[in-house]
Amino acid sequence: MSELSIFEKSATGRIAASLPECDVPGPSVEELLGNNRLRSELPLPELSELDVVRHFTRLSHMNYSVDEGFYPLGSCTMKYNPKSNEMVARMPGFSRIHPLQPVETVQGALAVIFSLQEMLAEIAGMSAATIQPAAGAHGELLSMMMIHKYHRSRGDDKRDTVLIPDAAHGTNPASAARCGFKVRTVPTGPDGLTDIDALKEALDDSTAAFMLTNPNTAGLFETGIQRISEMVHSAGGMAYCDGANMNALLGIARPGDMGFDIMHFNLHKTFSTPHGGGGPGCGAIAVKKALEPFLPHPVIKRDNNGDFRYDNSSVQSVGKIHSYYGAFLVGVRAYAYIRSLGPTGLRKVSETAVLNANYIRARLQGSYDLASNRLCMHEVVLTAARQKTENGVKALDICKRLMDYGYHPPTNYFPLIVPEALMIEPTETESKETLDAFCDAMIKIAEEACTNPELLRSAPHHTPVFRLDETAAVKQLDINWKD
Repeated sequence: MSELSIFEKSATGRIAASLPECDVPGPSVEELLGNNRLRSELPLPELSELDVVRHFTRLSHMNYSVDEGFYPLGSCTMKYNPKSNEMVARMPGFSRIHPLQPVETVQGALAVIFSLQEMLAEIAGMSAATIQPAAGAHGELLSMMMIHKYHRSRGDDKRDTVLIPDAAHGTNPASAARCGFKVRTVPTGPDGLTDIDALKEALDDSTAAFMLTNPNTAGLFETGIQRISEMVHSAGGMAYCDGANMNALLGIARPGDMGFDIMHFNLHKTFSTPHGGGGPGCGAIAVKKALEPFLPHPVIKRDNNGDFRYDNSSVQSVGKIHSYYGAFLVGVRAYAYIRSLGPTGLRKVSETAVLNANYIRARLQGSYDLASNRLCMHEVVLTAARQKTENGVKALDICKRLMDYGYHPPTNYFPLIVPEALMIEPTETESKETLDAFCDAMIKIAEEACTNPELLRSAPHHTPVFRLDETAAVKQLDINWKD
């Protein structure tokens, strides 16, 4: 059967719906729109309802989802999200309101946003927060905008450089550059942590900020963080925390207590919102007191009588950075998640996430080399450099073979400072049985790399499509159903 015949199901005259003739008196469609705006024929497929349902159901079965199986994507944090939070987000009082309603009619929604922002600020060890940003990178961008305006408001026009570790998420330098900052790279030491001597050398009166992920992208906690923050502050800069890895710290440590001035959360990674496919997401930020006047408008405030309102009074605000007030229902899910778990539950989340990652580390360290031979946080970074050198098997080949075992591959080739990197994050939601089955598959693949390396180099073998050219697919995306 040809590839085209799988999708070419159209049959002339077949329809999926039959609408009755209009019995409402008045002008016809032709009279309303004009004949020049109507086309008698469109090149659309003609299918019955059953054909359509079966086609899209069949396609959905080819997809992989966290509801179906383990999703060990390091850094991206694809964890299972409780269905109870989805039920809360679907409640009519949340899902059927409109952002342009008068504030007196949406007091409940504003109360959720206000309370969520207070909780995020407390979790971060900061004084205030906003859930306006639509994604982590958007939160980074807002943070850099606020830092830029903070320095300029003090007449500190020389601060035009942001320091960023070489292991950072790629969005960090992009966000800083987008705000007009120069970017200077700070190397990572052989221990997988920020090279403090190199940072000291880079700091000067041009430093606006240091952007640091903690735990970092090697899955390690930056043990020198308080010294780092003191160094940055002594140079007159601000310390920014990329909070993408907060899944390791909830209820245990707070970035504000580490000396950070501003940070972003990924609510869609840490606080129970489905993540992937382009959205929706939320890159909420939390700030210390000095940066609070620069938060985007509007700020939600509570009056003395307990009513909530929008406030646009701060003349130092960077302005509005999202239509209305961001992805509201993402915030509802996060609110339900935090309220259902409470402080003890949030701490358990991170303790379990760290335990699971170290369990995988312990089981796989004999089959793969560790990027850093020490306890990790919520994710473990392995390297397939040995497999590549000895057997010609790359990290990509291992990931493709893992698909034959029914697992979504882990993140590979990140962080960039680790050759043939395999970054695995089990999250707190996976059971020991799932982790053992995954590790068994990874160990088996390591054995196959020695005994039958071509099996890995030609994988996957049991998927709807075989090995694709991902680079070409991104650059030459073609989703047409027919030529």
